[in-house]
Amino acid sequence: MTKPITLDDLRRHAVARSLFAPTTLPRAIQKLGFVQADPIRQPARAQDLTLRHRVKGYRAGDLEARYPKLDIAEDYFVNHGFLPTATQALMHPRQARLEWPASTRKQAQSILSFIQERGTVHPREVDAQFAHGKTTNWFGGSSNASTQLLDGMHYRGLIRIAGRASGVRLYEVAPAWAPCQDEHAHLDALVDVIVQLYAPLPERSLGELISRLAGGTPQWRHHRATTLARTKKRLPNATVDGVRWHWPAGENPASKRHAFDDELRLLAPFDPIVWDRRRFELLWGWAYRFEAYTPAAKRVRGYYAMPMLWRGEVLGWGNVSVEASRLNVTVGLSGHRATKRPPVMAALKPEMARLKDFLLLP
Repeated sequence: MTKPITLDDLRRHAVARSLFAPTTLPRAIQKLGFVQADPIRQPARAQDLTLRHRVKGYRAGDLEARYPKLDIAEDYFVNHGFLPTATQALMHPRQARLEWPASTRKQAQSILSFIQERGTVHPREVDAQFAHGKTTNWFGGSSNASTQLLDGMHYRGLIRIAGRASGVRLYEVAPAWAPCQDEHAHLDALVDVIVQLYAPLPERSLGELISRLAGGTPQWRHHRATTLARTKKRLPNATVDGVRWHWPAGENPASKRHAFDDELRLLAPFDPIVWDRRRFELLWGWAYRFEAYTPAAKRVRGYYAMPMLWRGEVLGWGNVSVEASRLNVTVGLSGHRATKRPPVMAALKPEMARLKDFLLLP
């Protein structure tokens, strides 16, 4: 008789499959399938904080520095981030939901010709050449119209991000996209990337992620319901404490190979282990919220509180800052876990040493 899968099994599975043995940067991105990006640097960008646990000898900024020579792309998937170019190709040619008027298409074609002549361009060069002026951005503020147009061209697959200069995107002409021959096969492959990254997944979260995939594949948004139905049918699953969970074929959440180690880790708010707040609360018994955009007076845990994983438990969180080349970490513990402060603080010391090395601090 098969032993029923427990919540503890799911916790072990979630941690073991995501925190694989550190490897090279290309292999880590391939294994993850997608690395979410975020511009906040506290103490480093989310993509760097995610990769430091999974890449040998990783230092903050390595992804940006090595990006031009890696077989990856920066694009929108279920969020904005980095993914293998083969995965990006599954989403293109992308048809944006908003159709440009003829005047905008003409502007885009002029910029495209300009980029073809130059090879790689900085947005400042485009703005100087075309002087499109200012426009209202998505947040209600003002930004260069050229920058917004470049964003739209990138989303539509006309151009690609070639790299960055001091954090600013550099653009080049995108490759010619092969036409899609089988929409359902492409969607299934993209869903497999989602499941590989975030499994084991509660069924409701799986449905929400497939809905978010419409941002990367707006041309196929009408396939969401059938894609979800097909996914639920083809993936292994089990109901645990009234919640149905899904994971990739060939994996066994109850495997004895899934064991926790003794290393304490501070995880980015967008780390795959943390990203799904519903799953996080189901697995670890408390609600984590990202508070960077919450008014300071209303924050409970801090501007960029990083969940603290140790021996299979997420005991609390740490807020990390750097002042005058000095690393500062303040710790909060969740509920009854406050009694574990002394051993937690002892286990935190090696993690602080790793953070200093990652940030190249003296």
